[in-house]
This record gives sequence, structure tokens and C-alpha cells, in this order.
Amino acid sequence: MKSAILDDTEEIKTHDKGGMLNFCVNSAKLYGEAAKLSNKIKVDLPKPENIIVVGMGGSAIGGDLLKDWTRNKLAVPIEVNREYQLPTYAGKKTLVLISSYSGDTEESLSAFLDALKRKCMIFCVSSGGALLENAERLKVPYVRVPGGMPPRAALPYLFVPMLLFMEKIGLVQGASEELNDALKLLEEIGRNNAPDKPAKENVSKTVALNIGQTSPAVYGFGVYRSVAMRFKQQFNENSKCPAKWEVFSELNHNEIVGWEKADELGKCFSTIFIRDNEEPKAINIRIEITKELVRKAGLGLFEIQVKGNSTLSRMLSTVVIGDFTSVYLAVLRGVDPTPVKTITYLKDILKENGVREKIISELAKLS
Repeated sequence: MKSAILDDTEEIKTHDKGGMLNFCVNSAKLYGEAAKLSNKIKVDLPKPENIIVVGMGGSAIGGDLLKDWTRNKLAVPIEVNREYQLPTYAGKKTLVLISSYSGDTEESLSAFLDALKRKCMIFCVSSGGALLENAERLKVPYVRVPGGMPPRAALPYLFVPMLLFMEKIGLVQGASEELNDALKLLEEIGRNNAPDKPAKENVSKTVALNIGQTSPAVYGFGVYRSVAMRFKQQFNENSKCPAKWEVFSELNHNEIVGWEKADELGKCFSTIFIRDNEEPKAINIRIEITKELVRKAGLGLFEIQVKGNSTLSRMLSTVVIGDFTSVYLAVLRGVDPTPVKTITYLKDILKENGVREKIISELAKLS
């Protein structure tokens, strides 16, 4: 039985050579350490007219979580920028949060250069690289986080500094309290989804077993938009499988039609619905109808019920369950979740174009 594989801790270790599960189990500790690190942030900035979070991949998802968490708390617009350049409106009254774990991602360095030229307010989060080297030289506020992790596993260190920075400059309230509440729940999630917890009592293992060899489509809503996106990214990088994410109620205006004539193709997919006991009635109705449509199309259907007393605890605990699930799915598929060979290959090829070196050269000219 497949469940026997996931209940064999030694078998898990043979696949999880890079210890990706350790980051999941220790999520509460990592978020706690990130909070302590963030408490050292000292910066005094005027209130911005808009906020842009710059990042790519595992360094950008924290910006999406921040955007969703602040949706009903922040009086100024916030956008996540995954481009080489900032949007046209960026200027002196724009706060740009640069999130780059390595500090050497060329898209983020390019946007950093653009922000400097436009004289934006800037705050950087990174473990080092050219980003922090230039931030330090140009006296741009930053926080240095621990290095040596896969960027996707460093989410706590990339998200929390931005969250608490927003609180420190008076843009949001209640971030620290919600984070403290989340830490308690994350400890519980870590225990209940750990490798030594059998599949029959382990939500993440159960979902992974149900997904099997299908491609998961993750459906979120509201603040779980970014959570669904994170699930998809983790399935890609950890499980090495195609995945997609969609959000209610937008998916009811296009996605559901795509399953009408899926026929045999529908069996190649499974759907994961993120559910909340406090979900709005209008969304609840849409989800229940969509579940029936998905069943008729022959897709697998599974639900993940969120837990937590605060918005942040519900978001982060569900993120961690998705992280666990993606690693267990990798084990079932017989792959090591840590290496991302295709991304490494792509970066090696891109080095030949010299784009990053040109950006760094431009940064060096600034004073």
C-alpha cells in the first residue's frame, strides 16, 4: 500500500535527502526566529501613497500573503511586482519592499535599480548578495536573514520582516498579536503532520495519497488566494509535478466550463478546495455547486479545512499543510523535493547573457 511508504520514516528519509520536511516540522520555530529578527528593525518613513513588493518565486509569495492579509487593514494600495521594471506610477511616495532571498535574482536587482532611480522609499529583505551589498553602501534600510535554505523554505524569514515592518511604520495594527497566535497553531500543525504521524491521522499524508499521480488544481478564495498560489508553487518545486491554482468566484466565470468536456483528461486532475467555517455565504454556495460540477467531470475532489483564531494563523497554518503535502507527494513519486534542476539550468544559461552583471554595474555607478 502507498500509505505504508509515508508511514515508514526511514523510507521518507531516503527520498527527502535535503531535509525539506524539517522546515515544515519546524515552521513555528522559523516564524518565531523571524519575528525576533524583525524586532530589531528601526526605520522612520513617511506614509506612502502606494506599496510595491518586488520578488520572484519563493521570495515573492510572501508579498502575496501580505497583500491578502492587509486587504481589509491597509488604507493604501499594495501590488506584487514580478517584473524587471516597476509600474509607471512608482515614485517618491511609493514604498518598495524588495524581497530576494539570495540577493542576486536579476529581476529583483533590476527593480531595485529602478526604485533607486525613481527615488522611491525602499526596504530590503535578503540573506546577502548584490542586493544587500548595495543597500548597505547606499544606506537603504534592510534586514539580513539567515542564508543556506532553499528560497521556498525561507518564507518565514521573507514574509515576517515585511509584515512587522508595516506595523512598525504604522500602516497596519495587530500584526504581532496575530503572529503570536499563529505560532501556537503552527506548533500543533508541525506535530500533527510530522513523518512519525501515521497517514490515517495525518491530513497532509492523506491529501498526498489522494492526489497520487494526478495534477492538483487548488481552489482558494479571499485571503486564501495567495495560499492556493503557494500550494501550486510547492507542488511544482517539491513534488516536481504540474499544478494549477484558481480563486473564487472568478473560477466560476471560466474554469468550470473547461471541465465540461474534459472526458478522460479529467481523470488526470484532482481538485483541492480550501475551506473555512467562516467563509461568506455567497462563496459557500459557489463552492458547493462547483464541487458537484467537478465530481460530474470525473475529477478527484478533496477539502482542506483551515484552523485558527486569527486571519494570519488560518493563512499560515494552511500554507504549512500545503508544504507538508507537497513533500509527501514527492516521496510518493520517488523524488527528492529539494533540488530544482530545471531552475538551476535556466539560471546557468541566463548567466551567458550578462544581464545581471550589467544591472550590478549600473548599481555601482549610483551614490
